[in-house]
Amino acid sequence: MSEAIKNRYEFVILFDVENGNPNGDPDAGNMPRVDPETGLGIVTDVCLKRKIRNYVETVKEDEPGYRIYVKDGVPLNRSDNQGFKQVDIEDASGLKSGELKKKIKAKKDSGIDVDKQVCDWMCANFFDIRTFGAVMTTMVKGALNCGQVRGPVQLGFARSVEPVVPQEVTITRVAITTEADAEKKGTEMGRKYIVPYGLYRCEGYISANLARKVTGFSEKDLQLLWTAILNMFEHDHSAARGKMAVRELIVFKHDSELGCAPAWKLFDTVHICRKNEEETSPARAYEDYLVTIDVDALPEGVTCRRLI
Repeated sequence: MSEAIKNRYEFVILFDVENGNPNGDPDAGNMPRVDPETGLGIVTDVCLKRKIRNYVETVKEDEPGYRIYVKDGVPLNRSDNQGFKQVDIEDASGLKSGELKKKIKAKKDSGIDVDKQVCDWMCANFFDIRTFGAVMTTMVKGALNCGQVRGPVQLGFARSVEPVVPQEVTITRVAITTEADAEKKGTEMGRKYIVPYGLYRCEGYISANLARKVTGFSEKDLQLLWTAILNMFEHDHSAARGKMAVRELIVFKHDSELGCAPAWKLFDTVHICRKNEEETSPARAYEDYLVTIDVDALPEGVTCRRLI
């Protein structure tokens, strides 16, 4: 495994959507998520992590060390069992809970650090565990303390810079399923929800301390993460997310493992406003905004880099 990163980071992601649904809410008929008090659009951290995972899976294609643990339609137990094999337990899924605990206890009594052995192997082989951490439920049931791994990279919810107004668009469906339906009516009506335009801001954190102590998140992993963030919508286009793009990634780097300043002080240096402050009509393009960073306000020991 490569050497873990030595510097703490914070970062800001700016991405926008045009005539699309950036993150549907299943509790609201898949309408775009909106804060009911402020009208600001919301995209969850889980949604963004899924895009990052998908990008890494697409470009790496299960290359050793860059497999993805949380996959659509793939049971977690399948990957967990590969971790168990590292301590010579061939198929944990086929063992009853009591039998599994006895096997693990016997190994621990013989001086084998089973928890660390399995945890290290999972972190070394799965990029998303090494990055975001994971809760490996099978391992918890098997009395392994490595069942929960805290990852060094964490994301907050993304919020739109200005309130968004989701629109319901009525569509017609000409594809008829059965002959009976064709005789009754030629077309059917449906609907989809869009945000005409929204610029979203997401803030993230990277702990070098957790990278060193827990997962081994390395400089090579960090560069892949930056690339994945910048391109996370490029292989995710759909009818609902046809025009989404990361416009800018702003990275704050501390010159130490534990950091030189609170994260909020760095985030407060990033300002987003309208280019024409007197404009009252809704924004409809990224060019309507001006993004500035108060570099002079950065604390000593912190540098800023803008990736576009």
